[in-house]
Amino acid sequence: MPRGSTTSRMVAALTGLALVAGPASPPAAAAPSDRAAAGASVIAEETIGPRLVDLTIQSPALGGTATVRLLTPDGWAERDRRDRWPVLYLLHGCCDSYLSWTRSTDVASIPELRDVLVVMPEAGAAGWYSDWWNFGAGGTPGWETFHLRELRKILEHGYGAGPKRAIAGLSMGGFGAMSYAARNPGMFRAAASFSGVVHPSADAQFWLPFFGRTGQDPYALWGDPVAQRAIWAAHDPYDLAKRLRHTKLFLATGDGTAGGPFDPPGRTDGLEALIHRENVAFADRLEQLGVDVTTNFYGPGTHSWPYWQRELHRALPMLLDALHVRAGVGRG
Repeated sequence: MPRGSTTSRMVAALTGLALVAGPASPPAAAAPSDRAAAGASVIAEETIGPRLVDLTIQSPALGGTATVRLLTPDGWAERDRRDRWPVLYLLHGCCDSYLSWTRSTDVASIPELRDVLVVMPEAGAAGWYSDWWNFGAGGTPGWETFHLRELRKILEHGYGAGPKRAIAGLSMGGFGAMSYAARNPGMFRAAASFSGVVHPSADAQFWLPFFGRTGQDPYALWGDPVAQRAIWAAHDPYDLAKRLRHTKLFLATGDGTAGGPFDPPGRTDGLEALIHRENVAFADRLEQLGVDVTTNFYGPGTHSWPYWQRELHRALPMLLDALHVRAGVGRG
């Protein structure tokens, strides 16, 4: 199993991403529900820059609206109903939004993405890429249903999205990428996580305050980590690791120590150190199960955008290979 290790560091800045053990055999993770998925619709579409389009979607699963930013491929504006492109989902972190990837990285100018439909959806400041349990009542918000049923159908029916998909995310979004891929085997050909929360059950008491970051009851997400252990396990990438056997995987994280190339001298980061431990445990679990994964545990580094941009570039060859994207040939 490749386990790359470079010397790098992550700038300690939650940049509005204030973020984001279990039974060996958790119950089968249910796919997102069909609740009201057919009723989602685009209520506004706005071109906000070269190749950039924002969709406002009325979502029954969310009980309201959410915005999705698209980075469109070459030829997309002249598409006909038969044109299809491979899709790369980029997921944002906690306390941020769909704006984050184009605001904080060079994603819109990466040449290799000119043959891919890049989808950057809203996921709630602390939505945690889940259909919230709500103490057994279900209901809103249903982020997994929104992203993987409602939004996917809209993109496939009207915006040129094809059946080849990959997914990547940072922090809370790194959790989302791995959890979505594991809970829905076969939906994504590849998944990448940058400083992702890939074993939340191991640090449940640390993460609970983040679940309630925007005023929600943190126990409404998956319940109590002991009493509702099965629900936690049904979302935790570590517990779902064997379901990733046929997905190409990439994990990257710093270790929170000082000395990274993007940090001021002496800067350390306890958040990144905790996330590093989760990623090491997750990678070890994948290795025990014979699941192939490429890792870049790059040592010194904090929880910040310069590292995540760099790791997106490092993960892209794997992600695009899984989508069968070659230079100038992405459609289909």
